[in-house]
Amino acid sequence: MSPSDTPSSCRPLFRTRVKFCGMTRPGDVRLASELGVDAIGFVFSRASPRRLRPEQARLMRNALAPLVDAVALFQDNSADEVREAVRHVRPTLLQFHGSEDDAFCRSFGVPWIKAVPMGDPMAGSPNALQARYPGAAGFLFDSHATGQPGGSGKSFDWSRLPTTLTKPLILAGGITPANVFDAIIAAMPWGVDVSSGIEVAPGVKDGDRMRTFVEEVRRADCHVEHVPA
Repeated sequence: MSPSDTPSSCRPLFRTRVKFCGMTRPGDVRLASELGVDAIGFVFSRASPRRLRPEQARLMRNALAPLVDAVALFQDNSADEVREAVRHVRPTLLQFHGSEDDAFCRSFGVPWIKAVPMGDPMAGSPNALQARYPGAAGFLFDSHATGQPGGSGKSFDWSRLPTTLTKPLILAGGITPANVFDAIIAAMPWGVDVSSGIEVAPGVKDGDRMRTFVEEVRRADCHVEHVPA
């Protein structure tokens, strides 16, 4: 199909990226890969009920299909803990949720993104945010309070998201199969990140919810009102 044959209801050359986070079972990782998810998140934050040991995460890393990114998530972990996780998991991306500064985040030689709590005043100041974290490959905006882990299942007002970021914006926080369509239409993020919204218990994903979530993302991408003029 040539570009001119692309259905008018779909945005050519663009799709919303999907990350499933807080994976704890190899079977869930395999299903996510089959569904076409772009990235899988493994949590190493000590505050999270989805926390993994590096050895556990390595087993699930091996269940990933080719071309699916492995993301290692940290929140104020020590440098040694981050290095151990990187050694075992070989992540393609790091995700930092704590008070880590730019120098710390970039010191591991792996591309990284910075999570921004919507309760942080800096969430409303994209220029200050990008100046503080110039090495970040992108920014993830979540509903959790400063100092708290993500995966709370709480959403926030998507109209508060910054609109002048020059780097990719990833939307998280209370996204579910029931509202991800509306979230994408409202915010037009580079990607969406879901954890509790596809779970039956912390770290235990539900196959039907995973499948429906991806279907709703694709439906939003092909929604006629979502296509730039």
